[in-house]
Amino acid sequence: MIWSLPTLSSVAGLLLGYLLGSIPFGLILTRMAGTQDIRSIGSGNIGATNVLRTGRKGLAAATLLGDALKGTLAVLLASQLIGPEAALPAALGAFLGHLFPVWLGFKGGKGVATFLGVTLALAWQAALVFAVAWLAVAFISRYSSLAALVASLLTALAAFIIAPPPTGLLLAILAALLWFMHRTNISRLLTGTEGKIGKKG
Repeated sequence: MIWSLPTLSSVAGLLLGYLLGSIPFGLILTRMAGTQDIRSIGSGNIGATNVLRTGRKGLAAATLLGDALKGTLAVLLASQLIGPEAALPAALGAFLGHLFPVWLGFKGGKGVATFLGVTLALAWQAALVFAVAWLAVAFISRYSSLAALVASLLTALAAFIIAPPPTGLLLAILAALLWFMHRTNISRLLTGTEGKIGKKG
């Protein structure tokens, strides 16, 4: 288990998850499409929300899908190739890999899609809570960051109810990290200067 002393299986799961999580789909896809470096526009983030600021909705959707599925794949592969005990470490590794990819000087995304992806693999009911909450808040407020903050919090709470305690604890930790990565967004939300969904720049 991830909460006991590290074992070879947990370390292997963590490393596998990290390597998959650190694949920067936003940067790769925008470069393949011939757009400018995604890190030079908007928030400078490599995630789907910033990719959307290029005006390429298809690229943003593909980035969202890639960033989510790498989290799901990390958990499933670790479980199958290493063992069930590697699932939680792989989820943690995938999330950390997205946030701090070694290939990009440890400057990655904010983890929203990858959070959803690992949640889908660990507790699909909690992932459903995330999706519904994100869509509802985003539709009402038009703020992607606010939607992510509310959805991640509700997901962590739901996981404590519907998933085993270690899974709930891990998702709570990931949600806390997600909030930390959104600290500048929180400041802008409080001052009314946060950009809305679809807004360029």
